[in-house]
Amino acid sequence: MSVEFTAAPLLFIGALWFLGFGLCLFITRLQHCCFQRLHHGFSQLFFALALIILILFAIAAITGCIVLFIGQGKFHRSSASTLDFVVEQANITVEELRNVSKYLTAAKEIQVDQIFLPPNIQDNIKKVTSKITAAANTLDRETEKNKDKIKHILDLVRIALIIIAAVMLLLALLGVLFSVLGMQLLTYTVVLIGWILITITFVICGLFVILHSVIGDTCVAMDEWVQNPTAHTALDDIIPCVDRATAEDTLNHSKDVTIQLVGVVNTFITNISNRNFPPNAGSLYYNQSGPLVPVLCNPYNSGRTDHNCTSGEVKFDNAAEEWRRYICKVSERGICSTVGRLTPAHYVQMMSAVNLSYALYHYGPFLVKLGDCAFVRDIFTAIIKYHCPGLRCYSKYIYIALALVSNAVMVSVIFWLFYKREKTALGVHQTPYTYIFSGSFC
Repeated sequence: MSVEFTAAPLLFIGALWFLGFGLCLFITRLQHCCFQRLHHGFSQLFFALALIILILFAIAAITGCIVLFIGQGKFHRSSASTLDFVVEQANITVEELRNVSKYLTAAKEIQVDQIFLPPNIQDNIKKVTSKITAAANTLDRETEKNKDKIKHILDLVRIALIIIAAVMLLLALLGVLFSVLGMQLLTYTVVLIGWILITITFVICGLFVILHSVIGDTCVAMDEWVQNPTAHTALDDIIPCVDRATAEDTLNHSKDVTIQLVGVVNTFITNISNRNFPPNAGSLYYNQSGPLVPVLCNPYNSGRTDHNCTSGEVKFDNAAEEWRRYICKVSERGICSTVGRLTPAHYVQMMSAVNLSYALYHYGPFLVKLGDCAFVRDIFTAIIKYHCPGLRCYSKYIYIALALVSNAVMVSVIFWLFYKREKTALGVHQTPYTYIFSGSFC
C-alpha cells in the first residue's frame, strides 16, 4: 500500500469535521434542538459532567501541546544532524577528489635533474583532472543547493509546529475560560477559530504520518541496499554511486602516475647519482662519490598490481631520512665538495616526487571506494545505525501529539458550546454575529 494512504483516516476525519461541523454552524435554525431539550431536564447533572469533561480534555490538549513542542525540537535536531552528516560526507568526498586532482596536476611539473614524466602520461593527467574537477564542482554545487533547500523546509516545519502548539494551547485555555464564565461572543469566536485550526491540525497530522512512513521505508531501503548494493532502488537518485568506469579510470591513472614518478626518481638514482662520471661528462658530472643511493620502492608492478618491497629499496615513509645521509656539500659551481651522491637541490626534487607519489598512493583506497560504491554503503550504514532511530521516533511523537491535540480540542469545542448553551438562559438576546450559532446543534 502506498504511504499516502497511511494518512487517509486522519484526512478523512479532518474533512468530515470541517464539513460536518461547518454545516452545523451555518444550518438553518432548528426549532427543536437537543440543547434546548437538555436544558429542560438535566441542567444540574449536565453542568457537572460537562465541566469535568471540559477540564479533562483541556488537560489532554495541554499535554498534547507540550509533547508536540518537545517532539518538534527533538525531530528538528535529529533531522538537522542527519542533514549535516550527509553534507559533511559529501564535502569530504569533494575535498578528496580535489586533492587527487591537485596532486595529479602537480605531478606534471615534477622533475629530477633533467628527467620528467613521459608526454603521454602528462596528457592523460590533463584529461583525468578535468573530469575529476568537473565531478567535484558538480557535487559541491548540488550539495550546497540541496542543503539550503532542506534547511529552509526544516525551519518552516519547526516554526509551523511551534505556532500550532502555542495557538492550540491558548485556544484550549481560552475556550474553557470563556465558556465557564458565560462570555457568549468570545466563546463563539474561539469555537469558530477552533473549527478551522482543528481541520488544519488533522491535515498536518496526516502529513506527518506520511513523513513517518517515508522515513521508515527509506531506512529499510537503505538497509536492503547495504545488504545488496547491486540492486537498483529509488536511493540511486538520492546518493548515486560514482560511475564505475570513471572511478576505475581515475584509479588507474593515479597508479600510472605513481609508477612513473617512482621511475623518474629511480632513473636518476641508477643512471646519474650512482654512476661515477668523468669531469668532461657535462651536466651528468657533479663529483658524486661514496656509497650508492638505495632506490625507491615502487608500490605497484608494471601491471598496476601491488608490489612487495625488497631489502635494497627504501619506502615512502623513510626515504627522507635514508637519502639525507647521501647529501654532499656543494661548491659555488654546484658540484659536490664532500663525499656524497646527492646535491641539496637533487634531494629536494627527489622528495617532491616522493611526497606526490605517496599522496597518490594514499588516495588509492578512496578511489577504490568510489569504484565499488563502498563510500555510499558507509554513509547508509551510519544513517541506519545513528540517525534512523531518532527520526522515526520523533516523527512518531509529532503525529501522536498532533492527533491528541486535534481530537482533544475537537471534543472541547463541542462541549464549549454545550456548556455555554446550558448556562445561557433560553430568552437571552442574541447578536447578529451569534445568530448563526443559535439552535444549530442537535
